[in-house]
Amino acid sequence: MIRPAEPRDVEAIHQFIVDLAVYEREPDAVTATASDLDRALFGQNPALFADVAEVDGRVVGMAIWFLNYSTWDGRHGIYLEDLYVDPAHRGSGLGRDLLVTLARRCVERGYSRFQWWVLDWNEPSIDFYKAMGAVAMDEWTVYRTSGEALEAMAALPLRSA
Repeated sequence: MIRPAEPRDVEAIHQFIVDLAVYEREPDAVTATASDLDRALFGQNPALFADVAEVDGRVVGMAIWFLNYSTWDGRHGIYLEDLYVDPAHRGSGLGRDLLVTLARRCVERGYSRFQWWVLDWNEPSIDFYKAMGAVAMDEWTVYRTSGEALEAMAALPLRSA
């Protein structure tokens, strides 16, 4: 069963985030706590959302997402931040169902796109996404500023007159 996440799911979702970081070869990258996640998902005016896959009353997968916006389309879309299914349940169709649930949400709400990133070396996921009809946006390069570089950028003086 796929359903929207509830506060009781936060610990499981947080563990999946840690497990995903390990899978993505960044085992020490997660600094967010379960409390951080709880605030982001269920605090006042949440901007982060999650769906979970549940089997026999146990959460075994998740999709964490938020809204983005296309200035070209003039409509919102969904950005999938994390998709994870417990290894014991992979191949059962739960990952597919999580993606289909988000695609349906896009269609129902009139959103124009559903997108996410995938690591270049993650061939099993790439093959899965392609089989679902996703297309790589190879002509786009992702840029990020964080940590000290973000602090330095924020400290730059404004040049406006």
